[in-house]
Amino acid sequence: MKNNFKQILLITFCLAMAWQIQGQERFQANWESLKKYNTPDWFRDAKFGIFIHWGVYSVPAFGSEWYPRNMYQKDTKEFKHHVETYGPQNKFGYKDFIPLFTAEKFNPEQWVTLFKKAGAKYIVPVAEHHDGFAMYKTALSKWNAAEMGPKRDIIRELANEIKKQGLVFGLSSHRIEHWFFMNGGRKFESDILEPGYEDFYGPAREENETISPEYMNDWLLRNTELVNKYQPQLFWFDWWIEQPALDPYRKSFASYYYNKGIEWNKGVVLNYKNTAYPEGTAVLDLERGKLSSIQPLAWQTDDAIGNKSWGFASGNTFKDAQYVITNLIDIVSKNGNLLLNVGPRSDGTITDEETATLLGTGKWLDINGEAIYGTRPWKIFGEGPTESASGSFADQKKPFTAEDIRFTVKKDILYAIALGLPKTNTMIKALGLKAGNGKIKNIELVGMNEKINWIQQDNALIIKASENYPSANAVVYKISFL
Repeated sequence: MKNNFKQILLITFCLAMAWQIQGQERFQANWESLKKYNTPDWFRDAKFGIFIHWGVYSVPAFGSEWYPRNMYQKDTKEFKHHVETYGPQNKFGYKDFIPLFTAEKFNPEQWVTLFKKAGAKYIVPVAEHHDGFAMYKTALSKWNAAEMGPKRDIIRELANEIKKQGLVFGLSSHRIEHWFFMNGGRKFESDILEPGYEDFYGPAREENETISPEYMNDWLLRNTELVNKYQPQLFWFDWWIEQPALDPYRKSFASYYYNKGIEWNKGVVLNYKNTAYPEGTAVLDLERGKLSSIQPLAWQTDDAIGNKSWGFASGNTFKDAQYVITNLIDIVSKNGNLLLNVGPRSDGTITDEETATLLGTGKWLDINGEAIYGTRPWKIFGEGPTESASGSFADQKKPFTAEDIRFTVKKDILYAIALGLPKTNTMIKALGLKAGNGKIKNIELVGMNEKINWIQQDNALIIKASENYPSANAVVYKISFL
């Protein structure tokens, strides 16, 4: 009896301690609590992810994924194209593209296998874009891919395959932008004004109108539904969630999501743009841009292989592997991640151009990934003559060269990466003896067994050029110190 009493006391104490610890870890819907958030190591180690913009807008495949908005905006090329190709918007509206979105060649296993070959560690499909068509089975709208169009829960199929192949699953929601996205159709005779379609096209209000509580509640419900159904470890938001009226809803969602992460025993990441979340409460994301220096907090660039559109569109042009690899290196050297977008065709196939860029990137990472995955920034991000782009919507217009050097660190190893193939000796000023960053013990060229020649002088480290580099695009030197 005495032993039983002791066991009961011990169990009670353990439960009390667990409850106390759990209580301390739980997030509240206020900024003070949310500032206790820490970016999980999986995200900081992963460095490279794939974004997927795929939806009904890939059927017209004209202009960009903003076709559903612009087709109702007079004096746009999309409006003119639509009328000439499909007829007036009161006869053939955006909803009429849904039956044509059949996704007959969509194979999630093939997609994820390709993205894994590209070297991606996490994958983020768009769950709902601005057009209001959900790519998943939702209880809140009949306008979804499981009940219309493909008649498949695209997000469920991708989530299952991503997790099966050992990658991290995330998703994005652009639902809040739907508040205003289709408003052009209210200004002339179109199907947006027809009864029976309000639950798809609506609210279609003006951008300067304050979002209604009903719509913000719907936004919160859809997001929590996505969290509960699919357990994403990354949840990505576009720019418009920064509306002041949404402030309490943003806090409520973040606390709910972070607490779910605790419940799942998995680190989760919430991406935001601009100033939607205070620094340190979530992870900043920059669209088609990057930062010019090392940041103390982890951050992310979302960029697209396609230059003109995120979704599939005819006439799009594409970034090559050289651009992606050198910019990935530059971003990682500054404590960032790259989320790289592909835009599949409406049938579910991925373009040859995007496939080539992905495979080229993966080929480089197969050899040099140790200088990217699991690394952290060094004292400085790098050196070299080419100025780095900075800010959102700032493509790297001037290509990097072999004279541009970027640094990453893993434990006691420093990686110096030349953003090109050096044809002459590489000079690294930050590693000269007078720079005070340590005396070098050994240097290896990652991917090659042969010895390389180098000398550490007062003003610079000089590495002799090689006649044969192990990979194209960029060269990695692995440096250890005495």
